[in-house]
Amino acid sequence: MKWFLLIFGGLVVLVAIATIVGAILPREHTATRAAKFRQPPNLLFGVVRDFAALPAWRSSLKSVELLAPVDGVASYREFSSHGPVVYRVREERPGERLVLEIADEGLPYGGTWTFEFARDGEGGRVRITERGFVKPVLFRFLARFVFGYTATMEQYLRDLGKKFGEKISPEP
Repeated sequence: MKWFLLIFGGLVVLVAIATIVGAILPREHTATRAAKFRQPPNLLFGVVRDFAALPAWRSSLKSVELLAPVDGVASYREFSSHGPVVYRVREERPGERLVLEIADEGLPYGGTWTFEFARDGEGGRVRITERGFVKPVLFRFLARFVFGYTATMEQYLRDLGKKFGEKISPEP
């Protein structure tokens, strides 16, 4: 029983420390990752913009549901192991830029992903910038020190590379 109490007390202290550190961390964050592809920017844009086909190449997605446009703006719902998330297009310049926003205010996090597409030699470059926020302080700690702000973007870029048979190494 003594060991149980010591272990339980240690866990309580760790959670308390993580909560305090999370409360000190800023609610908002910005993170960027980029990668070079052998494909041209227009093709890369088209694949990223084809929301219905995302589950065919994104390893984290189970399915996507296209939603009716709201005020003329495209939106869709992704289903992954983390649950459903609704996204809406905030800005779209074919072949150049796509800005997606999390459109579900009930989630403990939110923000935007800005995709920028540019020519890079014979191929293209995709840069993703996340401007996000995390509401719960404990989740802020986990997002910063356990999961990392860039892990999802890095996986996205690696998955995009795999779609074209390329091995991608995301960079800042």
